[in-house]
Amino acid sequence: MWAFASQPGGRTSRSWRPRPGNQSGDQWQRQRAGGPAASTRSVNCAFPCRRRRRAGASPSSPGLFPPPPPPNQPANPLAGRRPPPRLQMELGTSAARNFPSPASGRGTVPSPRLLSHHIWSRSTQCAVSSSSSPPGPVDIRSRFSVRMTTAHNTGTPDLVDFNWDALGFQLVPTDFMYLMRCSSDGVFTNGELVPYGPIELNPAAAVLNYGQGLLEGLRAHRKEDGSILLFRPHENALRMRIGADRLCMPAPSVEQFLEAVKLTVLANKRWVPPTGKGSLYIRPQLIGSGAILGVAPAPQYTFIVFVCPVGHYFKDGLSPISLLTEEEYHRAAPGGTGDIKTIGNYASVVSAQRRAKEKGHSDVLYLDPIHNKFVEEVSSCNIFMVKGNVISTPLLTGTILPGITRKSVIGIAQNLGFQVEERNITIDELLGADEVFCTGTAVVLSPVGSITYRERKVEYGKNQEAGVVSQQLYAAFTAIQKGLVEDSMGWTLQLN
Repeated sequence: MWAFASQPGGRTSRSWRPRPGNQSGDQWQRQRAGGPAASTRSVNCAFPCRRRRRAGASPSSPGLFPPPPPPNQPANPLAGRRPPPRLQMELGTSAARNFPSPASGRGTVPSPRLLSHHIWSRSTQCAVSSSSSPPGPVDIRSRFSVRMTTAHNTGTPDLVDFNWDALGFQLVPTDFMYLMRCSSDGVFTNGELVPYGPIELNPAAAVLNYGQGLLEGLRAHRKEDGSILLFRPHENALRMRIGADRLCMPAPSVEQFLEAVKLTVLANKRWVPPTGKGSLYIRPQLIGSGAILGVAPAPQYTFIVFVCPVGHYFKDGLSPISLLTEEEYHRAAPGGTGDIKTIGNYASVVSAQRRAKEKGHSDVLYLDPIHNKFVEEVSSCNIFMVKGNVISTPLLTGTILPGITRKSVIGIAQNLGFQVEERNITIDELLGADEVFCTGTAVVLSPVGSITYRERKVEYGKNQEAGVVSQQLYAAFTAIQKGLVEDSMGWTLQLN
C-alpha cells in the first residue's frame, strides 16, 4: 500500500510499504525503520480486502497482505495487488523472476516509468503464482501453464473480444511486451514482462541520432486444438546476431531471444487470432538506447519484443499484386547494410513506395545499383520467378536480405521436385517469366499479377488469378506454418 510520512518543514513523503499479514502498519513500520515509526495513513483503496482490513478485520486473515521480503531482497510494490476481473494470468516458476508474485512478494519490479498510470489503467495487470516444480532448463511446455479469462467476452474465453473478420495489417496494442537491457560489459540480463506502452529514451540515444537499431519479424499461429505454433524463431535469433555484429552491437543469445519470444507470446495468448483469422506478428527489436554524441557504439542497448494480431499484408490476400519497377532510387549498395535487417533500410523505401501507390501499384521492385538491370527485391520482401519447371530467385550478394520465408520456400520447392536456382536475373528475364511471386514474413507468399517497367506493363496469369506454382507453394508453406500437416522439416515450435 502507499504510505505517507511526515517530514520536517511540513513536507510529506510517499513510499510503498508492503507489510506482512500478521503485523499492523505501525509494527511493520517499526520493523523496517528499526525503531518508532512515523505516523502513516493508508490511501483510500477500491480493493474490498483492504476495506475489510481497515474496518477491523483480523490482522492474521490469510491472503490480505504479502509477507515481508527476505533479507537483501527489495520490497515489491506490486505484491498482493489483486488483478482486475477483466484478466487473470498464471505463469509458472520460470516467469516468477520476470514478474512479481503475490504469493511470495518477490520478482523483478518493472520500471516505474513503464508502470505509469495511463498504462496500468488499461486493466491488463497480471497475477503470477509460484509453481512447485523445481527450477532449471526444461522445455517451455513444461515450464509454463498459461490461463487467461476475459470478463464479458462473447467469444472463446481465452480470446479477446475483437472483430477478427475485419483484421488487417495495422498496429493493434496488446497487453504485454518484453524488455531486457545490457549491462556495462554488453551482457543482457534481467529481462522482464511489462505492460505494453511507451518507453523512455534520451534524445541523444544512438538509435535516434545514428540509426543503431535492428528489428526482426516472425509469426505465431493458433491451431485447432488451441495450441500455438512459432515458425522458425531460431533463424530470427541467428539473423539478429549477424546484424548486431555488423552494427557493433551486443545481442541477446539465441536462448535469450527464444525465451523472450515465448514469454511474450504466452503473456498475450488471448490476442492470437482464431484459426484461419490471421496470426500474431512478433516484433523483436534491438536498439542503441544509451545517450552518445558522435558516431560510436552506444553505451547501453535495449532488447524489446512486442506482438500484434494481423491479417493479410496486402488487402486482397492471395490475389496478385502489381509492382512498379524503380530506376531512380535503390534499396541498397554493395558493401552496405542491405543484407541485414537494420531499421535504416526501411525508411529509405517510403518515398518510392508512396509514388508507386499513387499510380495504382501495390509496391516497388528494385534493381541493382551498379548496372540498373538486375532484379534485387521488393520493398520488404524477396522475389521469385517461374519458367517451366525452374524456379529462380536473385543471388544473395550482400545487397539483398536473406529472408527466412525465402529460405523456407526454396526448401519446399526442392522437395516438390522443382529445380531451384539462385542467380542474377535481369529485368527482361523477369518480364518473360511464366509466374512471379514475392515472399516475406509479412506478405507470406504473394503472387505478382503485373510488373510495369518504364512504359511497358506485363501481366501474369489469367483473370488476375494466382499461378499454379504460386498456389502450390503457398498451400505447402502455410500448411506447415499453421500446423495443418506434419512438420517433416522441423521448422515449428509448439507452445501449449
